[in-house]
Amino acid sequence: MSLAKRIAASRQSNRKSFEVAEWGDDGVPLTVYVGVLTCADVDRLQRKHQNFMSNPTVAAMVDLIIMKAEDKDGEKLFTLEDKPILMRESVAIISKIAGEMFSSVEKQEDLGND
Repeated sequence: MSLAKRIAASRQSNRKSFEVAEWGDDGVPLTVYVGVLTCADVDRLQRKHQNFMSNPTVAAMVDLIIMKAEDKDGEKLFTLEDKPILMRESVAIISKIAGEMFSSVEKQEDLGND
């Protein structure tokens, strides 16, 4: 197996999950799965949202959630058509979810932004 394929396989196995009680059903929290925040993800968000890493807007956090939130089978939970619904959600919930997605990035230098 090539080095690039090993890196890709490792990235796929590093998915994490967290619960969102507010979006649960019948008292059971929704489990959201998310893969590693990649350089390509950050680049895409920075192109659309200036200062994404230093001062993310709510719209940037919603875009991150749309990009990265998955179910246990790896299927996206949201599409771009869901953005208006997410933009009307509580800021506390959106920032909590985006914070969970960022938790694997310890510092900005980890992204190559010196």
